Amino acid sequence: MVTLQHIPKHISRSFRERKISRKLRTEFLLFYSVSKEMAKWGEGDPRWIVEERPDATNVNNWHWTEKNACAWSQEKIKELFKDVIIERDGFKCKIMEIEKCEGEAVANNRKGKLIFFYEWNICLKWVSLNTETEINGKINIPNLSEENEISEIDVEVILNTNTDEGEKFKHFLYTKGKDIIREKLAKYVSSLKEEFTKGMILPKKDGIENISNKTTRFNRNTPTNIIIESYDSKANNYIVQTTTIKQQLKFMCSGTEFYKVMTIPEFVMAFTKGPAKLFAEKGGQFELLCGVITGEFVDLTPTKIVQKWRCKSWPAGHYSEVTMDIVERHDHTEVNVTQTAVPI
Repeated sequence: MVTLQHIPKHISRSFRERKISRKLRTEFLLFYSVSKEMAKWGEGDPRWIVEERPDATNVNNWHWTEKNACAWSQEKIKELFKDVIIERDGFKCKIMEIEKCEGEAVANNRKGKLIFFYEWNICLKWVSLNTETEINGKINIPNLSEENEISEIDVEVILNTNTDEGEKFKHFLYTKGKDIIREKLAKYVSSLKEEFTKGMILPKKDGIENISNKTTRFNRNTPTNIIIESYDSKANNYIVQTTTIKQQLKFMCSGTEFYKVMTIPEFVMAFTKGPAKLFAEKGGQFELLCGVITGEFVDLTPTKIVQKWRCKSWPAGHYSEVTMDIVERHDHTEVNVTQTAVPI
């Protein structure tokens, strides 16, 4: 299970700075959770298996399924805090009701990976017990989210009436009661991940985990056509001999997903495992692998990307041209890559 807490800091910082939407964050984490464990070329990997299920339902959990957890979460939070007694060091309080529970929660499954997004703003009403004069107030929890560890969740205690005794209860709830509140929140998160998601990951056929012989995977023997051209690039009074490289590659994703991996900074950084700068528009510049690869977008559509592309070690001012034709097939995406003017 992957959350934003697990991704590299330079990527999470980019999310915050660019105010990325929840939908795109979901897509990224689904991609990141799989790309972290990509199989080596030619090695078997159950994520590349297309299993023959007797019910033909969501083969090997490949398709993206999303389950709305809002109503379930609200009921679970109410259940966890109903009539909770907080008692210690001579102080005793009771949670009377949940005044507010606003937000959303979603569980996503892709390729057998579960990704969770939840964001809640909760307000609890509390009252003192065993006191001559009733003391009451509220507890605000404004940032219950997958972006925060349980220990980072804010617990704000408010008094309805300020009195000396009330201040003592407020201090008690903030210093001692806060831990009990967070324990309940941790139970909610645990239940969301374990109880709510039952049935989201389908069992394999006959309950067998071994890999079938019928697979769809990357082929390490995919032919690469290399054509030596009589192309000379005269720069700085010397000649650069070049070649054209053509490849047909298969990726176990949709065409839209491949396009995002090539054009959205966070996806590019996850795929290359390093910093990246790019502006995916005609004439937009890009820089990969700490400046080892640089270039410019010449043209880009969801089915075709054309780039001016150079490696840092190439002769100064020399660029090749990369064309990626993206063709989505039934169970994979085919990318035909042509790179011209590559120095030999």
